[in-house]
Amino acid sequence: MHQRRPLAAKATQLLVRVALIGLLAGCASLAGDALQSRFGPAQPSHFDEASIAPADVPNYSIHIKPILDRRCAVCHGCYDAPCQLKLTSWAGIARGLTTSSVYGELRLSEAPLTRLGLDAERASQWRERGFSPVLNEYRATPDAEMAGSVLWRSLALKQAQRLPEEAVLPANRYDFSIDRRNTCPKVTDYSAYEEQQPHGGMPYGLPPLSEAELQLIQRWLLAGAPDVAPPPLPVDLIRQVAVWEAFLNGESHKAQLVGRYLYEHLFLGTLGFEGDPQRHGFKLVRSTTPPGQPVQPIATRRPFDDPGVPRPFYRLVWDRETRLAKTHMPYTLSASRLARWKAWFVDAAYEVPQLPSYAPEVSANPFKAFAALPLNSRYRFLLDDSGFFVNTFIKGPVCRGQTALDVINDRFWVFFVDPATGANDDAAQLVAREAELLRMPAVDGSNSNNWLAWRDVARSEDAVLTAKTQHMARVFGPDRQRIGLNFVWRGDGHNQMQR
Repeated sequence: MHQRRPLAAKATQLLVRVALIGLLAGCASLAGDALQSRFGPAQPSHFDEASIAPADVPNYSIHIKPILDRRCAVCHGCYDAPCQLKLTSWAGIARGLTTSSVYGELRLSEAPLTRLGLDAERASQWRERGFSPVLNEYRATPDAEMAGSVLWRSLALKQAQRLPEEAVLPANRYDFSIDRRNTCPKVTDYSAYEEQQPHGGMPYGLPPLSEAELQLIQRWLLAGAPDVAPPPLPVDLIRQVAVWEAFLNGESHKAQLVGRYLYEHLFLGTLGFEGDPQRHGFKLVRSTTPPGQPVQPIATRRPFDDPGVPRPFYRLVWDRETRLAKTHMPYTLSASRLARWKAWFVDAAYEVPQLPSYAPEVSANPFKAFAALPLNSRYRFLLDDSGFFVNTFIKGPVCRGQTALDVINDRFWVFFVDPATGANDDAAQLVAREAELLRMPAVDGSNSNNWLAWRDVARSEDAVLTAKTQHMARVFGPDRQRIGLNFVWRGDGHNQMQR
């Protein structure tokens, strides 16, 4: 008797949950039917192409984007934004939201890729990948533009339910925990969401938009949420893009390997040109098309994955998304930097008889893939903007700020060994001998097939440290007395170190 009652209670609870799920599903279906009966069937391809606003409609770039940048982008600006809703560009708004999270659940196999501007281009393609719209995709009537827009209804909900007067928001109404579950309601579910989450209006947990801001957004939505055509790039920037793309896409094996090396180290950066007063930002991407033709990005999981074409081309694409401090990694392209790259990688005396393959055991191990490039050249390239590469260890397109090193309130100092000592022929031979031990876990892919892979990595690390210690003892003597401050890199005249 005592054992059956809990089982019976659990069974009853399960039946109640199943009934509730069925009821909610039925309600969602009815809500969807109601919207469709009022406004006609939704058109997933409605925002495949951006419409251009007439002169009397608020301009997206001038009027709407600044509001979203001030009030929304701090949360909805990263790859793992709530509901993956990115409000840093018109394309992100048109893509919409999804209940799938980048992080948040146990995952033993690789997840589908959902990178904006790369893994799909059109809104209808994102609908096929499980994204639902936040703009109206029903018939374009004034009522539909408002009732069919999750973006508008979330702003209106905040207007209807103002923040309480308490100095600290009550925890039973507002959940700011790092592991909170995102709701991500579709427009067909939004009426139920408004009843269940009356304090879930946007911006979440913050004051509402001003009346003037709301009126601008409302007028923009009533006009169909049009985009604006990008202004043309300045002629000087077009010329500089052509110069750099020509350098990155040389014909020889040496030039192709250098382009591959530079791309795999700079793909996360926001590249800008020295002297550009408007500070345009560019992304370096792989494309199936050469310079002079429209860019056709190659979407691979990792930058060193097989591009699937006989030869990828490295192209500079204007990045018009809003820049956030937690994702912005600037890297300056200048005439002096190009001259240094040419000296290290083009004028240096070495041969590249054949290009390395894209087999994972080669491409995922840079010490194998780029073994033909002089170690001294590679090291000087990394030193040339060491701050950028340190930042790429900390920052990135994913903004789990609470768990990132960048939130540490501390200062630290880093020094580097002078290339004459740390990247000489002896060091190059050491790296070549131990290249297999320097393999990266990415060689095995993203799926957790080998539960004990970490032990292999740990053993390789121990072996590398042993080999390095033995090498230093052989070169500098067992007591290391010849190692002093003269080994520290002094910046080649670029850094601020005081001697």
